[in-house]
Amino acid sequence: MAVIAHSEEVFTPRQQQVLTAALDLLVEQGDRLTMTSVARRASCSKETLYKWFGDRDGLLTATVQWQAAKVKAPHVDRYRLDAASLRQSIEQFARDLLGTIVGEVSVTLNRLAVTHAAGEDSGLGAIVLENGPLAIRKRLKPVLEAGRDARLLRFDSSEEAYRSFFGLVVRDVQIRLLLGEDIHPSETEVGKEAARATEQFFAIYGASASH
Repeated sequence: MAVIAHSEEVFTPRQQQVLTAALDLLVEQGDRLTMTSVARRASCSKETLYKWFGDRDGLLTATVQWQAAKVKAPHVDRYRLDAASLRQSIEQFARDLLGTIVGEVSVTLNRLAVTHAAGEDSGLGAIVLENGPLAIRKRLKPVLEAGRDARLLRFDSSEEAYRSFFGLVVRDVQIRLLLGEDIHPSETEVGKEAARATEQFFAIYGASASH
C-alpha cells in the first residue's frame, strides 16, 4: 500500500512544552525573546535548550516548525484514492491552514518575519518562510498530484494548483490581520470557509470541471 505521508519534525512532550512556552513569549515579547526567558518560562535550563536546539535560531526554527505542524499533512492511499476521500483530505487541510493562519501566534510570527525580512537581519524572515509557508505547501502538493494521477483533478502544475488553493482558502484574511484588523473567526466559521474554498477548488480543478 503506497500511502502519501510526510515525515515531520518529532518533538518529545517535554520539548513540545518548551516550544509552546517559546510561542507564548514570542506573542508577548516579539523579537526580544531570549534563551534565558524561554528557559525561565519553561522551567528548564539554558544548557538543555542549547542541547536540544543548538542556539536561538535553532530554537526559533523548531518553534516555527511546531506551529506549522498544526497544518497536518493528509494521509492518502494512492491506490485507493476516490473523489470523496480526496475532497475530505483537502477540506481538512484547508481547515487546518485557515485556522492556523488566523491565530494570534501565526499573526505575530508573520509580522516579525516581515519586519526582519525588510532589515539587515533577515534571519527570522528566512526561518519563517522555509519552515512555515514553504513546508506547509510541500505537505499538500503530493496529494494534489495523486489526485491528478487518479484522474480526479486536472492541472498542469501542482505549484499553480496549490497557489490557487491557498488563495481560495486565505483570500485577503492574512493581509488584513497583518495590518491590524481585529478578525476572530469561530471554529464553525473556519469550517464553513474551508468547505467553500474546497468546493471552489474542485469547481476549477476537478476532473469533471470544464476546462
